Amino acid sequence: MITMYTTSWCGYCSRLKAQMQRSGLAFREVNIEMDPEAAAFVGSVNGGNHVVPTVVLPDGTAMTNPSIHELIAAAR
Repeated sequence: MITMYTTSWCGYCSRLKAQMQRSGLAFREVNIEMDPEAAAFVGSVNGGNHVVPTVVLPDGTAMTNPSIHELIAAAR
């Protein structure tokens, strides 16, 4: 399953989440404001920055702020 790391205030996260739902992509959402380990992971794959949305595919590939088109292509 796809994991999407978000924050409560991120407009890009809200948009991508809605696009993923419309596209039928199954995912779980993790709010990094509520989960320090998740925040540390996001920082580790983004050069120390807590950039959201960060999406992790089932194969472990991490994508930072992908478009829905990039995400659908990568999830195939």
